[in-house]
Amino acid sequence: MKPQVLRTMFGESREASSRVRRAHVSRTRAEASRDFFNMREQHQDTKVTFAGSLLLAHPSLREPTFRHTVVLMSVHNAEGAMGVVLNRPTGKRLGEFSGDFALGPLASVPLFTGGPVQTEQLVLAAWQARPDGFRLHFGVEPEKAIQLLTEEGTHVRAFLGYSGWSAGQLENEMKHHTWVVADVPEDLLTQAQDDTLWRTVLGREGAEWRLLAEEPEEPERN
Repeated sequence: MKPQVLRTMFGESREASSRVRRAHVSRTRAEASRDFFNMREQHQDTKVTFAGSLLLAHPSLREPTFRHTVVLMSVHNAEGAMGVVLNRPTGKRLGEFSGDFALGPLASVPLFTGGPVQTEQLVLAAWQARPDGFRLHFGVEPEKAIQLLTEEGTHVRAFLGYSGWSAGQLENEMKHHTWVVADVPEDLLTQAQDDTLWRTVLGREGAEWRLLAEEPEEPERN
């Protein structure tokens, strides 16, 4: 069956761009040295939108769907929020997933589980490292993904499904300390895209977070 490529979200085509500057990253890491719960509440209060940021599952989150996940947010507005999980690889590539991609330039693109919403939908995203920051193209057409692949410093990934929140749902989860908000690190594309990504990015948010990220799965057994 031909895969459905997700092209719209909240009723409109979307190509999201996010930029991370070195000065902004340095400021965030300095703030992270404070009490980590206060730090996260400050992040929540000052960010108008989480689009272009990472949501890191709180270490206390045990729900298996999002445990130890790193979610790259592409949309966050009054209607809701949307993103994809970066660190749930399927172990397959697009050419293995669908014959439509088997002989084309997207055949080697790695495939990830993007989230629990519309898991039959295929989401294509491209990352580009630029001198002035990090750019994300989200929900692009296959033809656009092929074009972006020809540009230096571009990485394309595919996701089955996505992570979505209805209006006000993400804000409520933030109040209950479900997520830690982080800026996109400059070396995101060079990090392993598995459970170690969560530990690495969360650990950079401060010493307290690093201790929590490195805790064994079942500390009572130690």
